[in-house]
Amino acid sequence: MRVLLLVSAFNSLSQQVFCRLEDLDYEVSVEFARSEDLMEEAVKLWKPDLILCPYLMQKVPETIWQKTPTIIVHPGPPGDRGPSSLDWAVLRCERSWGVTLLQANEEMDGGDIWASGTFVMPEESTKGRIYRREVGVTTLHLIEELLHKFENPDFTPQPQGVLAPMHPPVRQGDRAIDWEREDTETILRKVNASDNHPGVKEELLGLEVYLYGAHREGELRGAPKEILAKRNGAVCLGTIDGAVWISHLKEPHRFKLPATYVLKERLKGIKERRIPLYVDPVLETFKEITFVQEGRIGYLGFDFYNGAMSAEQCIRLKYAVETLWDEVDLLVLTGGPNFFSNGIHLTILEESKKQGEDGWSNINAMNNLIEAILFSDDILTVASFGANAGAGGVFLGLACDFAVAREGVVLNPHYKTMGLSGSEYHSYTLSKRVGEERAKELLEACLPVSAKRAEELGMIDALLEAEGYDEALKIWCRELLADEDRYYDLLDEKRERLERDREHIDACKEAELKRMHPEFWDPESDFHRLRHDFVYKVCPTRAPDRIARHRREESQCTNTP
Repeated sequence: MRVLLLVSAFNSLSQQVFCRLEDLDYEVSVEFARSEDLMEEAVKLWKPDLILCPYLMQKVPETIWQKTPTIIVHPGPPGDRGPSSLDWAVLRCERSWGVTLLQANEEMDGGDIWASGTFVMPEESTKGRIYRREVGVTTLHLIEELLHKFENPDFTPQPQGVLAPMHPPVRQGDRAIDWEREDTETILRKVNASDNHPGVKEELLGLEVYLYGAHREGELRGAPKEILAKRNGAVCLGTIDGAVWISHLKEPHRFKLPATYVLKERLKGIKERRIPLYVDPVLETFKEITFVQEGRIGYLGFDFYNGAMSAEQCIRLKYAVETLWDEVDLLVLTGGPNFFSNGIHLTILEESKKQGEDGWSNINAMNNLIEAILFSDDILTVASFGANAGAGGVFLGLACDFAVAREGVVLNPHYKTMGLSGSEYHSYTLSKRVGEERAKELLEACLPVSAKRAEELGMIDALLEAEGYDEALKIWCRELLADEDRYYDLLDEKRERLERDREHIDACKEAELKRMHPEFWDPESDFHRLRHDFVYKVCPTRAPDRIARHRREESQCTNTP
């Protein structure tokens, strides 16, 4: 059966749905809903049996949904209608929320219901994290239910009856913070409901900005909106009953950067509030690196905003890894709740006046971190892909001795779409797991890979269910250590392999860096153009051919003699 995805962007949810359909052996093509003509062309070329819209901000033309069953994924329970659904849910402190699959018709979110499901809303979580995890997992289960119903000729979707009124979009007036009246809880909620987009409009030190990345502070106190401290790019602001950290800011018509980068000279006199290299995750403050030890097992978290890792963040994480060698027998890298990692920090490089030099420093710092993980020969390491990963972030995980992933997670093991050939020891770690031919295919195809598919390919060692993932991970790690003889056999095998492969591993890294050098230093390289477009969210006019398979088929037909 052929399925067409009509989307506003190939975002996390669109990629999750794409991967799940491919895992189920459906033929899938994707088109961006940039215009009615483009959508109609995609339908004409692909001739889909079913159209799915997992992330769509435009209206599907009547000429399409009248002829082909078209299902909208709405991030809200039955009866919820209108834009900003998840934003409102966070702002209103909904305890549970849902996803509904609706058939497109003339009424926005008013079509017949094919499937719906609910989930518990996590406390103090960002809209983006809920969208990528709870909404994503629920959607994947509903997609499978939908496909089963679609192939059943006796099934009839449920009409909604009398439609509830549509809620309006959340405006900046709804997000605005009254620092003299609103408490810490309310401020956190407003920023969380606006993260990852569009942020909360505010004025700080005379500068108009949008706020992102809010974290509760447990100790510092000061006047409302007073900047009390700074740390690792974030700033701490007083509230009427406490304080909050804001990690990122964005000026109008610019892009998100660490708060201290945006405020720059305005922060003179503001003290750096230091904390240890890694801290307990329950500590109420802004913290990027956390550590919890349970017996012989240590869990090292690194929650870098949007998974981007600057040279400085790589250095700190490397020191943390090296410090923990003597503390545990098994070190588990867990990444963050939003992303495991997405590799080097593109927005900081875009902001830099020395893009070549800073890019080169960033990739070398990433390589030094991965080298520390690869050659940690006194312990075993595990990568826990509990959230999505891309580019160098995937290969950071694959540098570990073992890798496990949560159901629904998507990996993007490639660099090409950013104009890079990549490093991070990928030419060693990926080939070691999947073989050289398959590694080349993955790097060239530039397609998302589901956790299920990654397990089949040998990229990861275990796939764990989304529900109860954290506890399942702990059980898996305990079982790895349960047989002491096996543990030391694995450690001996690791040492022998590293000794045998050392020259090859070093040669892989040097060859990668040799290819990457001009990509950073040549001002005309594709990397600088593609990075700029990515950072400024320049939207392509249509879906790229790697996912728009209807155009590839048309091209093949056109070129056939």
